[in-house]
Amino acid sequence: MKITWLGHSAVKLEADKTILIDPFFAGPSQNLRAKQSTGVDFVAVTHAHGDHIGDAFAICKENNATFIGGAELANKAEKHGLKTLGMNVGGKIVVDGVVFNMVFAAHSANIGSPAGFVVEMNGSKVYHAGDTGLTLEMKLIGDLFKPDLSFLPIGDTYTMGVDAAAIAVEYLQTKRVVPIHYNTFPAINADPNQFKNKVGKNAEVIILEPGKVFELK
Repeated sequence: MKITWLGHSAVKLEADKTILIDPFFAGPSQNLRAKQSTGVDFVAVTHAHGDHIGDAFAICKENNATFIGGAELANKAEKHGLKTLGMNVGGKIVVDGVVFNMVFAAHSANIGSPAGFVVEMNGSKVYHAGDTGLTLEMKLIGDLFKPDLSFLPIGDTYTMGVDAAAIAVEYLQTKRVVPIHYNTFPAINADPNQFKNKVGKNAEVIILEPGKVFELK
């Protein structure tokens, strides 16, 4: 599976299908929008805050892609004329060989409830935590899925910081982790290398620049 971090919480997964998660492009990643938002099959959004829903509706329209999100958010997307699949925490959707599992996130949301996703595609399990604080629910996510790769926020203030995210790695039993949701704005400045040092041998920490690719095998 080809993994691309697009800055902030925006992630692109490419295998049999192409999936964008939380497609918000800001700062240095703004110039990635045109190139990275074509050929998309699904756009999944963890919650309706502007720095996560981003360009989701427009990208769905441009690609005739299916919007996936919480039930209330999916209803809003449907009113914009999009193909949608709504779900809720604890549920899963299987579509075109891809499994979307919606999992708990401890955060706020202006429409519906916040969530994370565990995406199963081409034999790999990828966890995107969305915006969340550290929660014991992550132990359940680890027990159920044992993610091959996890995207975890480390920016603090609105989500976990470095210390809590390092504990989340232990809870999740994840093999690899990419830090996200940091350094976009001053309030979420964080050092990914500090996070890497905190995680130690518990997982491989992959620090990416926006637009850079990691091959998950």
